[in-house]
Amino acid sequence: MTPNLTDIYSLTEFQRNAKEHLRRIKKSGRPAVLTVNGKAEVVVQDAASYQKLLDLIDHTEATAGIRRGLESVARGEGRPAKDALEAVRKKHKIAR
Repeated sequence: MTPNLTDIYSLTEFQRNAKEHLRRIKKSGRPAVLTVNGKAEVVVQDAASYQKLLDLIDHTEATAGIRRGLESVARGEGRPAKDALEAVRKKHKIAR
C-alpha cells in the first residue's frame, strides 16, 4: 500500500479536525503525513496497518536470515547439527 502524497496535512489542521482525519485514516488504511512549518514531521497511521507493516518487516528479516544461512551452507561454512548439539551438550554438562 503506497501512501498517497495528497494525504499531507499541517499539524494544526489535523488537530482541528482530528476525529475526521482519524476516521479517514482508519477507513482508507493510508497514513497521513503531518507537517510543522511546511516540513514533514510525523506520520499518523491506524494500528491495524501499522501491525501489518511490522509483520511484513519481521517476515522480510526472517527470509533474509534464512537466505544468508542457506548461502553459508552452500559455501561449505558451518558444521553438522550433530556436532553442534554435541558441543552444547558438553558445554552444559547434559547427559546423553
